[in-house]
Amino acid sequence: MRDKKLSHMTRKDLVEIIYQLQQSEDNLKKEIEDLKAQLEDRRIRISEAGSVAEAALSLNHVFEAAQAACEMYVNELRSRSLEVGNENEAPVNVPAARPSDPEPGPETRNDEQ
Repeated sequence: MRDKKLSHMTRKDLVEIIYQLQQSEDNLKKEIEDLKAQLEDRRIRISEAGSVAEAALSLNHVFEAAQAACEMYVNELRSRSLEVGNENEAPVNVPAARPSDPEPGPETRNDEQ
């Protein structure tokens, strides 16, 4: 039935139908390209999110190791303080290190002035 209908159309009408089909095809191809670009962008974001999460996790391990080293150092200072305190009978009190305390710099030291 379609063939009969097409055979009765003028050449101009047939060309118009072909032109519209080509336009539709071009629009669909452009839409496919845009969707592929969006998909690739999302894949990159997901990949980078994984990389950022891995970096944060590794930094967390670094901070844990630094905290453990700090605690070992403070414990060593305390034990040496107790040894010196036993010899002099006046133990030296070493406060626990807190991560929020800044290290005393030249501008905060009063004993050098």
